[in-house]
Amino acid sequence: MSAPRGNSLLLGIDVGGTKVAFAVGDARGRILARHRRPTEPGDPKRDLARMAADARALLEEVDAEPEHLAGVGVSLPGPLDLEQGLLLNPPNLPGWNRVPVRDVLADALGAPVQLENDANAAALAEWRFGAGRGFEHMLYLTMSTGVGGGLILGGRLHRGVFASAGEVGHIPVEWGGERCNCGMRGCLEAYAGGASWTKRLRAIAPERSRVVALAGGRDHALPEHVVAAAREGDAFALAEMERFNGYLARALVTLGFVLAPEAVVLGTIATAAGEELCFRPVREKVRQRLWPFLAERMQILPAALGADLPYQAGLAVAFEGVAGV
Repeated sequence: MSAPRGNSLLLGIDVGGTKVAFAVGDARGRILARHRRPTEPGDPKRDLARMAADARALLEEVDAEPEHLAGVGVSLPGPLDLEQGLLLNPPNLPGWNRVPVRDVLADALGAPVQLENDANAAALAEWRFGAGRGFEHMLYLTMSTGVGGGLILGGRLHRGVFASAGEVGHIPVEWGGERCNCGMRGCLEAYAGGASWTKRLRAIAPERSRVVALAGGRDHALPEHVVAAAREGDAFALAEMERFNGYLARALVTLGFVLAPEAVVLGTIATAAGEELCFRPVREKVRQRLWPFLAERMQILPAALGADLPYQAGLAVAFEGVAGV
C-alpha cells in the first residue's frame, strides 16, 4: 500500500517487556503497515538503533521516507520523565535507566517524538479509535499483569503530578487487605491484577475444579482458565468471577463519585470474560452503590481494539504530539 505524500504519516512504537510493536498510519487510526518482534532489552543504545532501523524499514513498505512523518509516538512502561523525554528504570526493561528515548529517536528519524506511559497510551487509543470515541470524559482500565488506567477528562488526557494520574490499580478496596506489589495493602491490583490472581489460583484452586483440569494442573492455573471454567458452570470459577467483579465494582464506584465519567472502558480480563460473566454483574453492582443520576450516565463498556491495541496506542500518542494537546 502506498502512503500519502507530504508530512501526513504517523509512526507508532509500543515497547513492552516482551515485544515491540510498530505501526505506520494516519490520524484516523488507519494502519498502513505493521511489524512486531520480541523485545531485546539490556543495551538501550543498541535497542534504540534497532527500533529506528525497524521504523525506516516499515516506512519503506508503504513507499515512504522519514521526511513524510508528521510525528512519532512511543508507548512505554513507566516511570517516565516526560519533560526531559527520559525512560526511568522500568522494572520490565532491565538496563533502561534514564534513557533519552525521545531525543535519540527524534535524531534518528528526523521527526518530533512524543512519549507516553503504556496505560495512558492505551486510553488514548480507545478514546480516539475504539470504544471511547465520542466521549468527553472517559476512564480506561486494563487488567493484565497488573491494573493500569488512563483518564480522559474534558476531552484531554489527564496526567497529573509526575504524569502519575490514572493509577487506579492502587485504589484501596480492602483496608489492610492483601499485600500489593507496590508495597501497600488492599490495592485493587492485589485482587484484580492478573499476576496476583494467578498466585491466588495456584494456592487455592480445588484439584477437582474445572479450572485445574483446563490448566493441566493447579501450578499452571491462570485467570483465562477461570473464565473458561465459569462458562462451563464450574462453581469455584463462578465464585472467583464474583470476587473479581466485586472488587472491580468497588473501585468503579469510587471513580464514579470522584470523576463522574461518561464511559468506563474495560480491557483484557474483563473483555475476555464478556457480558454475562463480567460486564452485566459489574454494572449491577455499580448501580446499587452509585447515585442514580451518575450511574445512568456512566456507561461500562468492553474495550474495542483487541489485538490492534499496541499499534493504535503508538499512533494515538503520535497524534497527541502532532495535535499539541
